[in-house]
Amino acid sequence: MSHQRAWSAILENGRYLADDNTILMLSLAVEMGRPLLLEGPSGSGKTALAEALARGLVQPLVRLSCYEGLGASEALYDWNYHAQWASLTQNGSSNPFADEFLLPRPLLQAVQEPRSILLIDEVDRADEAFEALLLEYLSEFQISIPERGTVKAEHPPITLLTSNRQRALSDALRRRCLYLFVDWPNHQREETIVEFHVPDINTQVRRALVQTVHILRSWGLLKPPGLSETIDWARATALRGVTDWERSWVEKTLGLVIKDALDLERVQERIDELVVDPNT
Repeated sequence: MSHQRAWSAILENGRYLADDNTILMLSLAVEMGRPLLLEGPSGSGKTALAEALARGLVQPLVRLSCYEGLGASEALYDWNYHAQWASLTQNGSSNPFADEFLLPRPLLQAVQEPRSILLIDEVDRADEAFEALLLEYLSEFQISIPERGTVKAEHPPITLLTSNRQRALSDALRRRCLYLFVDWPNHQREETIVEFHVPDINTQVRRALVQTVHILRSWGLLKPPGLSETIDWARATALRGVTDWERSWVEKTLGLVIKDALDLERVQERIDELVVDPNT
């Protein structure tokens, strides 16, 4: 079996249908021991790729969800200060920096667990100061702890970073990663993905549903539907045995794909445009 087919099978076992370029860049990142930066619109399948990889390889997924103000004590490690104080109170000669007092956070967890897969999710939500904290890990897969020294991974953990491009990432971070832009799939590709996840949906309805999702994404909504919303809509449609893509069904189930009140109001005003002939 070729490398491409082997990696494709791993991801399919994790319930992810990847295109050839995604498989190539992911496999190269893993085999070269390099982090992979996944960039693209929200909901295009970046996070799902990391989750599927962990399922397919049957390896633990360590997740770091980023946000503004994220710092070392949440991302790298922290100390159990109460336990340290209690130990020193009972025995003044005890070591306050022993293993029992160290609290590993996601980056240190990944370093200490050689089989782990680290997902640094939505790194663009964190600030530039956090990016600086990441550089040592991304370069050497190690964490420096002043009280203990350097903790280095025995083998580079598989590391994936995602970004929705809410802000520009630094050149220093980008240089330490391989790069893959994960865009919305085209109509044919998204139909294939829906068929993979919801094989019992009516063929004509599947085609119309995907076309409807693509129309919604073209309207400049605040929160356009992602792949997971497309799949949810397809599952609901199959569960109810829908065989015709009709206005009443589309209107009643918009909550499966539209998750913002302002977006919902805009879409309801143009609902007739969503009931399209899939053959046009």
